[in-house]
Amino acid sequence: MGRRVRDFIEISDYTSLDSLINTLVAIRDNLPEHAEPELKLRGDDVFGRRLTICYLRELTTEEAECDARYTGGVVEPDPDLEDLRKKLEKIPYSREDKRRIRRVA
Repeated sequence: MGRRVRDFIEISDYTSLDSLINTLVAIRDNLPEHAEPELKLRGDDVFGRRLTICYLRELTTEEAECDARYTGGVVEPDPDLEDLRKKLEKIPYSREDKRRIRRVA
């Protein structure tokens, strides 16, 4: 089984009850199997309220390819960076300035 992501559908327009029911039925009928859908009412009186349906779905082929580039690959160490790191480790460092940060009200 591939990785699943959470996707969202928002219904924010003012609509009749019959239209809302038809929309929700259409969404439910088109959800993938094992989607585990949830319906939430989000928002407030200032910015408005909206119904949000979230569900789980499989990654698309394009999303899976992009995800594999960042999660599945092993990064080979860059020899130039390793040389730079070794040079920097040889530089002596001592912290002589031991000022403390004081809180000022």
